[in-house]
Amino acid sequence: MAKITRRQFVNNTAKASAVFPLFTVAGTKSSAAVLGANDRIRIGVAGINGRGQSHIAGFAGQPGVEVSYLIDPDTNLYESRGKQVRDRGGNSPTCVQDIREALDDKNLDAVSVATCNHWHSLITVWACQAGKDVYVEKPISHNVFEGRKCVEAAAKYKRVVQHGTQQRSDGNRARQIAAIQSGKYGKLLVSKGYCCKPRWSIGFRNVEKVPSNLDWNLWLGPAPMQDFHRNLHTYNWHWFWDTGNGDTGNQGVHEMDVARWAIKGATLPKRIFSIGGRYIPGEKDQGETPNMQVSVYDYGETILLFETRGLVGKGNAPDRNVSNEFYTSEGVIKGWKFYPKNGGEAVPVEGEEATVTAGGAFGSFINAVRSRKPEDINCDAAVGHYSSALCHLGNISYRLGQESSFDTKSDAFADNDTVGDSIEMLRDNLEAVNIKLADTTYMVGRDLKFNPETEQFVGDDDANALLTRNYRKPFVVPEKV
Repeated sequence: MAKITRRQFVNNTAKASAVFPLFTVAGTKSSAAVLGANDRIRIGVAGINGRGQSHIAGFAGQPGVEVSYLIDPDTNLYESRGKQVRDRGGNSPTCVQDIREALDDKNLDAVSVATCNHWHSLITVWACQAGKDVYVEKPISHNVFEGRKCVEAAAKYKRVVQHGTQQRSDGNRARQIAAIQSGKYGKLLVSKGYCCKPRWSIGFRNVEKVPSNLDWNLWLGPAPMQDFHRNLHTYNWHWFWDTGNGDTGNQGVHEMDVARWAIKGATLPKRIFSIGGRYIPGEKDQGETPNMQVSVYDYGETILLFETRGLVGKGNAPDRNVSNEFYTSEGVIKGWKFYPKNGGEAVPVEGEEATVTAGGAFGSFINAVRSRKPEDINCDAAVGHYSSALCHLGNISYRLGQESSFDTKSDAFADNDTVGDSIEMLRDNLEAVNIKLADTTYMVGRDLKFNPETEQFVGDDDANALLTRNYRKPFVVPEKV
């Protein structure tokens, strides 16, 4: 029997006032029973700031669904989020700081995870071990190792685990992808995604005392212990490596998932390369992750190409662009139009037959929980793992790169015109916001070889070390789930 001990946690937590019981896997309601159509499904929402409010709205009020727990280290959120549940669902949820307290409840059926990225996988694994189904926000993992553990846990404990890349629940998108995979618009050569959202300066916030309403130890969880500042404990945690994955692993994972989906049978690539940097014109900025990045993934006959550009949407900067394009041997698909390479008239894309479970992202999850059929999960743990891992692999190449002048050009993928166009767009974007290329540098990422079967880099210990992290006990994603 797998067990996770909370006593160890309590002993290491200054705020603890009581000894919790052992957290066990077996004997829960959800691990023993198959839910019928008329059974009430009780869900706990973990992480109730930002995205968590959408989870509350998505589940509360659904027929036969009750948001019975709200879980967050910040007690200041309880009153307003509790009211949100009461107004939509009619019940008063139990509010707790520690996810393990909710998982101990045998009457809890599922957990919806909307925490910071560094908590996603650990909660998913713990929940599976406790016999709970899981809806987990993107990315499913903070690193590649974690994503694989989520896949293993879902399989071992026979749990429904659905990933929050919502386009997998969009029937129109599924039909478009089916059309691309069919080959009727030509052989797919480059599957491209854009994550170009305004990501300018977050400024600089000084270290201060932890607010009394916040359990900082719990909030950090698997991340290293560190001082509190307001840029870390807000949406801006996305831009720090300990807690986030940059915009490539934030908004970008949605479009990364679509780009990979279009490459029939694609899991992980055999080669990865990324360049970019963090650029804030004339402002001081505390963030660590790049806001300008081009990442390239080699699948052999097809390249997956991704642009992350945050200096958009104001002044002379380029426009916001969150989308996908598909370059084939016969032309390019943009939106729902196919543009032939011979310059002929664009024609509407005719979607192919495809099926998704109804109900949107949240409703389809509930339907899968009721049916217990793996095929009803629109985006299961494995799908979420592969698409999230792409973000992590690109970031690893970037983090192992060398700082170079813009006069220095990498030979990686130099013969691919579409890749060259993306790199040139990055340069043009910087110049448009008055960043002089002659006076600045960029990170030229390490050109990495990867084995998709073993999920390890080939001959690169530095890169393999970044596939996981050093965990802070007791918040450890286990090697054996």
